[in-house]
Amino acid sequence: MFAATCLANEPGLSKQGHNSPPLTYKDAGVDIDAGDALVEYIKPLARSTNRSGVMGGLGGFGGLFDLKAAGFKDPILVSGTDGVGTKLKVAIEAGIPDTVGIDLVAMCVNDIVVQGAEPLFFLDYYASGKLDVEAGRRVVAGIAEGCRQAGCALVGGETAEMPGMYAAGDYDLAGFTVGAAERDELLPRLDIAPGDVVLGLASSGAHSNGYSLVRSIVARSGLGYDAAAPFAAGPLGQVLLEPTRIYVKPLLAAIRGTGAIKGLAHITGGGLPGNVPRCLPDGMRARLDARQWSVPAVFRWLRETGQVPTDDMLRTFNCGLGMIVVTAAADAAKVAAALTDAGESVTTVGRIEVAPQSEADCVVDHAESLWRS
Repeated sequence: MFAATCLANEPGLSKQGHNSPPLTYKDAGVDIDAGDALVEYIKPLARSTNRSGVMGGLGGFGGLFDLKAAGFKDPILVSGTDGVGTKLKVAIEAGIPDTVGIDLVAMCVNDIVVQGAEPLFFLDYYASGKLDVEAGRRVVAGIAEGCRQAGCALVGGETAEMPGMYAAGDYDLAGFTVGAAERDELLPRLDIAPGDVVLGLASSGAHSNGYSLVRSIVARSGLGYDAAAPFAAGPLGQVLLEPTRIYVKPLLAAIRGTGAIKGLAHITGGGLPGNVPRCLPDGMRARLDARQWSVPAVFRWLRETGQVPTDDMLRTFNCGLGMIVVTAAADAAKVAAALTDAGESVTTVGRIEVAPQSEADCVVDHAESLWRS
């Protein structure tokens, strides 16, 4: 609340005696009315994401959630936070703010589902130098869509207008999610062993990683974001903004329906070599065969246009696999079937083996085959 102030001096007269007009918060660059207007747009978007366990609505100082009402008996809370990185610059320069909100949710919820957690609720942080209500509405609409895809509730957030902090038209995003898993269903399991099968779930594109390199390659190509994409139908900017795939519902269905998933890895920054080992116990490594899956055309274009070495491609991008699943060989078929039935494109991409000391924890054999059409 703003408190009234009693001024001893005459209006417009400072203590130094200089005449100057009164300053308001709006004069300083912060438009409270615009912020309130955005909140009114957000309220129905947030309500559309409600799920069991949500208590109250937007407008309080914090979001409330009842774990018991959500059906958990012995829950462990799992939390995550992330952003969208410089993919935001593509959205800003292309004038397409509609899908980066989906990316924001995806990066957070995909990170916690790999521990067996069901995302329960989400909060966002949206900051700009001068609030553009329409752009903000479109961003938050994307966040709400991401929450619906993940089955979590948008229970609150922060809209910050900070003059002087951002260039005109720029904005920034961060997201925060909290989920829960029953204590005895946490992943990864400790029984991952040599001979286990590695399944790969197809990505929708570059997701939200490596966009500093993407933008450098676009600059080298000489193409604008409104130009036709050389590798897909549609403008380049729109194609590059294909949102990150949200794997939550299919994975939770497979985890609960089969009881056979031992480990999961969300393939983000660091690619396959940097993320697959995060779900493996000491002494184990994954050996993947790149001949077993195909990459979206965007990766071939990025590699060719930027002359990017294969090692850099593998450590920067997901290269076609957005999620890795580890399961026993005897269970691989039923896990793959459960994920396929839930809408995922699933491929057997490798095996778990004993890791020789001082060697990589994830080996990608025949990696050059990724770039063949």
